[in-house]
Amino acid sequence: MEVNRELIYRIVKEVLEEGAEKNEEAVFEKRTDPSGVICIKTETVKCQPFDVGVPAKVRLMDVVTLEESPRLGCGILEIDHSTYPWTLTYDEFYYVVDGVLDIIVEGRHNLGYKGDIMHIPKGTSICFSSPETCRAVYYTYPADWANAEL
Repeated sequence: MEVNRELIYRIVKEVLEEGAEKNEEAVFEKRTDPSGVICIKTETVKCQPFDVGVPAKVRLMDVVTLEESPRLGCGILEIDHSTYPWTLTYDEFYYVVDGVLDIIVEGRHNLGYKGDIMHIPKGTSICFSSPETCRAVYYTYPADWANAEL
C-alpha cells in the first residue's frame, strides 16, 4: 500500500483547522438567533493574554466576529493591578463589570466603578489602569479596532 503524504497532510490540516474553530467557539457560551441576535454569557468568557507592549497583566477576548458584526466590535478586557499606555484609533465604550477601571488622560484619573459606563473618543492617548482586578465589556466603532487608523 502506497502512502500519499500530500493527502495525509491535507487531511491532518483540515482536522486541526476544524478543531481550532471549535475550540475558539468553545471559549465562551454564545447563542446566535437566525435573525442575527446574539446572546453572550459574559461569565463564561475566558480572556486570553494580550500584549500591550509593556509588562502588564492584561487579558482580552473579542466576543463577536467581523462577520457577525461588521460595524461594531465587542469584547471583554481584564486588567490586573497594572497600568499601560494606549492610543485609541477608534471610539470605544466600557461597561465596568467588576473592580475599578482608571482611564488616565494627561495625568487626570477618570475612575469607573462596577456598573459605570465610560467613553474614550477616537484619537485619545491614555493609560489604562486598575489598582486591583478589573473586568469590563468594551464596544468599539469601527468593529475592526485593531486595524483602525487615526
